[in-house]
Amino acid sequence: MKAHQLFFSLLLTGAVFFFTNCEKDEVQADPFLEVDDQGNTQFNNNLQTYVDDLPKEDLNAGEMASLSFIREEEKLARDIYLALFNLWGKNVFTNISNSESTHMGAVLVLLDKYDLEDPAAGLDFGVFVNTELQSLYDELLAHGQVNLVQALEVGAMVEEVDILDIQTALDDFVDNQDISLVYDNLMKGSRNHLRSFVRNLAQEGIVYQPRYLDQSTYDTIINSPMENGNN
Repeated sequence: MKAHQLFFSLLLTGAVFFFTNCEKDEVQADPFLEVDDQGNTQFNNNLQTYVDDLPKEDLNAGEMASLSFIREEEKLARDIYLALFNLWGKNVFTNISNSESTHMGAVLVLLDKYDLEDPAAGLDFGVFVNTELQSLYDELLAHGQVNLVQALEVGAMVEEVDILDIQTALDDFVDNQDISLVYDNLMKGSRNHLRSFVRNLAQEGIVYQPRYLDQSTYDTIINSPMENGNN
């Protein structure tokens, strides 16, 4: 092969490699989880594609029960943050309430994929099928109505509970790829929102102490940066 032919051959090979890797990077850089500089974490429309691309696997009893429970638990977060925003007018509540709406939608994608009934369908704000979640909502709302600091504490407590419940599901019985995908990213959202509420409490001069997470786990979360869809 002549020198100039070898040069153009190498040039073409390099160009193919470059554009192929650009295409791969573009796919990897197309997250379905969007995070702003305040830690508000929302699922976008790309999630449906990611979930649809994964196989529809058999559900165990734990997965079925968990999908129903987590759907309502995300509703609890959305509803209580909106109620607290209406009381105190603090933007962190409405911002994260909007995020929780997309978290609810992410679980609904799974419920629809597996033809499961939606427990939150047609329910008013602050109303739940699950009696434990109804009691928790009523208790937390009463706590958050006292003053702004306690309202922000409610936000942190809700996110702690979410983290624990989702982690328990992942550890104990979830093995379907699509459920694991959604739950892992719900966890990112909850950790980001916990960081956000703790930061807002600090602005009020309050050092938040975890109610549900162990201190080591809590410290690891709070001392880590906000997570995005590519982490």
